[in-house]
Amino acid sequence: MGPPGKRDEGWFTSLYAAEYAHIVRYGLRRLADFDASAELAQEVFVVAWRRRGEVPDRSLPWLYGVARRLLANQWRSRRAAPDLLPIAHVDLTRVTDPSGADRTLGVADVRAALATLNDLDQEILQLVGWEELTVAEAAQVLGCTRATAAVRLHRARRRLAAAMSDRPARSPRPMLAASREDL
Repeated sequence: MGPPGKRDEGWFTSLYAAEYAHIVRYGLRRLADFDASAELAQEVFVVAWRRRGEVPDRSLPWLYGVARRLLANQWRSRRAAPDLLPIAHVDLTRVTDPSGADRTLGVADVRAALATLNDLDQEILQLVGWEELTVAEAAQVLGCTRATAAVRLHRARRRLAAAMSDRPARSPRPMLAASREDL
């Protein structure tokens, strides 16, 4: 991105063009609608412009950190949990259960298990899983060391696996029972 002295409108325009969609998707995964996530992205880039001297060359983790803090401020002010993103279709995933048998889990099951975790566990799993950040980049977003983030990720994955194993298995398709007389 260049030294802070060269952080003019051209720099900002290229940053915005390169990262805006990532920030909107970050917001969509945490908020209920597109408008709210677009508004969040706008706020993130207002902060980026005001603090352009602090934006690192690898800007995406820094921008995610700004978005995370903005969301935390909003949620604290409302004192309410964020709305979940509605799921239009069920994406099924096969997992192995402790007994060795395969189970089929839907996105709704994974989201429900994720919702049982504390906010920090959810955030580290989302940063690494959804945002595809490295552990070091997630640490930057969370404001901790890489080692701390790695430990948090390990523990969060373990807690998520435990929460998912507590959920009953889903059938990939509902089965309708009908007798010959019903046909």
